[in-house]
Amino acid sequence: MTDIRVLVVEDEPLLAEAHSAYTERVPGFVVVGVAHTARAAMAALRADHGGGVDLVLLDFRLPDLHGLDVCRALRAAGSSVDVLAVTSARDLAVVRTAVSLGVTHYLLKPFTFAAFRDKLERYADYRAQALADGEVAAQHEVDQMFATLRGTAGHSLPKGLDAQTLDRVRAALTDGTRAAAGLSATEVSALTGISRVTARRYLEYLVTVDRAARTPRYGTPGRPEVEYRPR
Repeated sequence: MTDIRVLVVEDEPLLAEAHSAYTERVPGFVVVGVAHTARAAMAALRADHGGGVDLVLLDFRLPDLHGLDVCRALRAAGSSVDVLAVTSARDLAVVRTAVSLGVTHYLLKPFTFAAFRDKLERYADYRAQALADGEVAAQHEVDQMFATLRGTAGHSLPKGLDAQTLDRVRAALTDGTRAAAGLSATEVSALTGISRVTARRYLEYLVTVDRAARTPRYGTPGRPEVEYRPR
């Protein structure tokens, strides 16, 4: 499958740059444009009838139009481009309306890179299923697609683990130069403020769900230390 093409819509230039950088760090995604207003976003999508954009990262609080109105305009124009809301809007009425307008994911600011990456990865999983040829064989396949989109497919945490701490561990593990070098449970403990034993439990969980790889680290006195890298 080709890279998923993303349009970043964010009025704050520094945030737009950060969201673009985050997107480019996730394998399989490429930023094809950045817009700082609703008008610029609509113009970019109209330029080629949206054919060059698969996913819009949409801030709702834009200077010229609310993000929900952008969604309404897209649907009224017959656009089926997917939208991931990246916003600080916490009003439940806004969330309900976003769902009714086909927003696939809703990510609240501020967020960690791990949380952002998780949304994109789940969207990519859903998209791969949705674009497959043929028909679904049974109800469970449809259920699987919706579960993937909502983030409930195979992502329930074991007893004793919580999502917030998992985000902190993943953020430490996927941070730039540290990700390439690999981290031990002791190093993750120091970065996140949790105990070494707790850090190891979360790291081992990431290994079991194929989000991290475990390898021995040689060159230290005694037994080789285990280090972890993100997949």
